[in-house]
Amino acid sequence: MTIPGPYAPDVSAAAEPSRAYADGVSDLADIAALLADRTRARILEELLGGTALPAGALSVRVGVAPSTISGHLAKLEAAGLITVRSVGRRREASLARPEVAEALEALGRLSTADARPIGLRAVNGHAALREARSCYDHLAGRAGVALADHLVEAGALSVVDGAFAVAEPGFFLSEYGIDIAGLSRRRAVVRSCMDWTERRPHVAGALGAALLDVFLARGWVARRPSDRALNLSAAFPV
Repeated sequence: MTIPGPYAPDVSAAAEPSRAYADGVSDLADIAALLADRTRARILEELLGGTALPAGALSVRVGVAPSTISGHLAKLEAAGLITVRSVGRRREASLARPEVAEALEALGRLSTADARPIGLRAVNGHAALREARSCYDHLAGRAGVALADHLVEAGALSVVDGAFAVAEPGFFLSEYGIDIAGLSRRRAVVRSCMDWTERRPHVAGALGAALLDVFLARGWVARRPSDRALNLSAAFPV
């Protein structure tokens, strides 16, 4: 599918993944083998919501026994894809870093558009995910794309060579209380993330995470207990 206009994806050599990996991180073939298992793929999909989940909750969501989930979590942790920590008597899992979420979303875009959910529950779940969901720590789905369009139209973001850039920092401070200068510099301030369902970009990076935090705090979106879809309130601003 061709992305028109300024939203064309970056296909430069700089975007190609490196073959050099840090100690303890599996290479591409090993990671591909891990993801080939449907249960492990489903675990990672559930963790795309950006919140840590107990092993017990994951076993229910994925539909496998708790004893089975432990072995899968151990393999994913050994590969550097997730982290598992003890919280009291529980073990909670989360994605290891934003790059894992980006890779999973990219793989999701490779899936055929002809695939259709089967059953009322699956159809409703897919519709909810397409409307609004958390892509690790930022807003995705139709709502995420609509927000990106709004920010570009308002002049708050510009599009340079297919990538987002902050054009008017004061807009984010006045509208959302976000100080661009105060955002973490350990990651990109803003970047475009091609949406898995909409095939158009939503806002990611430190700014994307800050926007989702504000939307959650103001009650414009709310997390659902059963999946990573988000409920939109009537006050959703776009």
